[in-house]
Amino acid sequence: MMPKRNFCTGLMYSSDQWTDYWEGTRKRDNENIGEVTTTSITYMGNYGITDRLNVIAMLPYIKTEASGGTMTGMKGIQDLTVALKYQLVSQEAGPGTLKAFGALSYTQPLGNYTPDFLPLSIGLRSKNIGYRINAYYQITSGWFANASGGYTWRSNVRLDRSSYYTDGQLFMTNEVEMPNVADVFASAGYNKNGIQAELNVMVQRTLGGADIRRQDMPFVSNQMDFVKGGVLVMYYPKFVPNLAIRGAYAYTFSGRNVGQSTTITAGVLYTFKFLTSAE
Repeated sequence: MMPKRNFCTGLMYSSDQWTDYWEGTRKRDNENIGEVTTTSITYMGNYGITDRLNVIAMLPYIKTEASGGTMTGMKGIQDLTVALKYQLVSQEAGPGTLKAFGALSYTQPLGNYTPDFLPLSIGLRSKNIGYRINAYYQITSGWFANASGGYTWRSNVRLDRSSYYTDGQLFMTNEVEMPNVADVFASAGYNKNGIQAELNVMVQRTLGGADIRRQDMPFVSNQMDFVKGGVLVMYYPKFVPNLAIRGAYAYTFSGRNVGQSTTITAGVLYTFKFLTSAE
């Protein structure tokens, strides 16, 4: 949690690449367009309203491209996400401290992009409302374990055409009903003396949607499931107080209607501490 009147802000860079993907549960290569690369620069901000309540905002700029074929990638601002995070519990438990958090989020598309161009679209263009519950336990020696689960409600989206075909049906409308999404995340590692290092795993399940049709492009409401594993490292240098340097690596081990991607992330965050006149 960010303490009261503290503001952590910075930029994160991410590069995601894949050549193989799952068409439904069938693994295949991507000879038509080669390697798909998605790069993003995301602004992040986290302000402590109180010691137990934070407001968080994220806004990414995304660019997609393919190494082969004739399809041209897209680029632009994607979706603004604003969230409230609240500390539910913080208490001593055995040799360490147990903390629990709850979060509510809202996502609003900002960029003027089309979602009907997967896998090179920069987003799905749905408005989302989500919640997440998180439990974190750390012992005094620095070792910790973390687990969370979330659920996201997604609004319908509109396409720039009057009809579409999915799940064996022809729909004479431009409005697509989007399935909701559930996910779980778990990590374990070490956090002490200016170093945080962890191994993590994330599982996403789309609660509905159809598979990609044989020899067809992905569709915005497809069932998109995956299991990803990764490593995250945060470094807080003593010679620059309030600075955090972040790096991460993730790999998609299994999936459904998604690419088998490798993702590398790097970023820098800085915390500003605002004081009142009385302080």
